[in-house]
Amino acid sequence: MLRVAIAGCHRQILRQPGSHNFASAFHDNPETAVAGVFDYGAEERAGFVECWRDVWGEVPAFDDYGRMLDEVRPDIVCIATRQTMHADQIEQAVAAGVRGILCDKPLVTRLAELDRVAAACESTPLAFALDRRWNPAYHALGSALEARPVGEITSITAYGLSNTINHGCHAYDALLMLLGDPEPAWVSGFLDPGDPGDERRLSDPPCRAQIGLPDGVHAYVTCDGPRGLAFEIAGEGGRISVYSDAEAARIHTDESQEPIPLPPKAEGWPAGAGMVADLVRAVKEEGRTACDVPQARRATEIGFAIWSSSQRDGSRVRLPADDRALRVESYPWGNEAPA
Repeated sequence: MLRVAIAGCHRQILRQPGSHNFASAFHDNPETAVAGVFDYGAEERAGFVECWRDVWGEVPAFDDYGRMLDEVRPDIVCIATRQTMHADQIEQAVAAGVRGILCDKPLVTRLAELDRVAAACESTPLAFALDRRWNPAYHALGSALEARPVGEITSITAYGLSNTINHGCHAYDALLMLLGDPEPAWVSGFLDPGDPGDERRLSDPPCRAQIGLPDGVHAYVTCDGPRGLAFEIAGEGGRISVYSDAEAARIHTDESQEPIPLPPKAEGWPAGAGMVADLVRAVKEEGRTACDVPQARRATEIGFAIWSSSQRDGSRVRLPADDRALRVESYPWGNEAPA
């Protein structure tokens, strides 16, 4: 049985499986047990213990992250705090000897912190919680694209970005995954602040951007379109439309239009169970996960590079981006250190 410690439990004080409820994903895995939690909020700590008492008993709850690591000695640490704390907490966990890390998105507040995370996790598997890496519909889409039903792909567009960092990382990772994980070379784009009275939008606005990929393939991301991810994939012999975050997809050619068979949307949060199972496997085999340091790096670099490009009037920013100090904190999340 692998011992799990959770940092940041305010989204995990209910039993219903759902995005960010990592406790529910660990509950679904018979090889893990939560042995300790950290949160600065006394109410959140008490709520977690009460919610999961019949599963894991009186889980020790801490208001000091370092003390939790020292006393619990976990095999896995789940970091669900705001990204202002991630780099420090990942480094502390690795130094304490953990065997695997599950980290919520977004990953960091600046690319210099990304470099620290990559160094810390060089020999420790990281599961960066970009759900679509473990989503059966996206896996089915990726398999369908491998057969090149519209010929060689020339471009892919992701629609409906609500912001550039916080949720944007999901879009960048999904489009790279669909294309077989090419290494992005450059980014060019603009932020779209929109309503100046919207504080969340001002802190992490959406964007319109272009991403240069190998072999002349281009990716585009835009805040235009309905809310929720959708993709248009163009090839030499047609195009593929992906609707409503991969609930449906269709191939369009001159000769025909036909759907791509996709698994139906499942109840609960199967991607959460998938990421935990993947991390458990990586810990036991001393391997890596489906969304480890390379995938986390690409998805994070792109968002910060778009910010840098926008500050430079849309000029191309080569990757890895040169401005490692640019700070983007994205949205408040809870678990901030008390003043």
